[in-house]
Amino acid sequence: MEFRQIIEATGQLVDFAGVAVMVIGALVSLPPAIRGYQPRQLPAGAERLSFYRSYRQSLGRSILLGLELLVAADIIRTVAVTPTFESVGVLAIIVLIRTFLSFSLELEITGRWPWQKGPTEPRSGAAAPAG
Repeated sequence: MEFRQIIEATGQLVDFAGVAVMVIGALVSLPPAIRGYQPRQLPAGAERLSFYRSYRQSLGRSILLGLELLVAADIIRTVAVTPTFESVGVLAIIVLIRTFLSFSLELEITGRWPWQKGPTEPRSGAAAPAG
C-alpha cells in the first residue's frame, strides 16, 4: 500500500468517525433529556432546562465534536494528498464554514463565545466578595 492510499484511507476513517460521533451523540443524548437531566452547574437564577433545551445542548456538543473530526479529515486529505492551490482554497472555505458553525453552536450551547470565560465560582475557603 502506498502513502497516498494510506492517507486517503486515514481521511475516510476520520470522516466516518466524525459522522459516527454525530449520529451516536444524537442517540445517546436522548435518554438523559427524556429523564429530565439538568447540568450540575446552572448559572445563578437560571431556570431548569426543558426537554428540548437539554437535548439540544447535548446534541450540539456531539455535533461540535463531529465537526472537529470532519475538519481534521479534510485537512489530512487535502494537505497530505493533493496540496494544490485549488484544493487548499476549497479546504479554507470548508474550514471557514465549519468554524462558523462551531462558533454558532458553542454560543447556542453555553450562551457565550468560545473565547469568553465562563462564570467563575469563589474558591472553597475564599471569602465571598462584599456586596
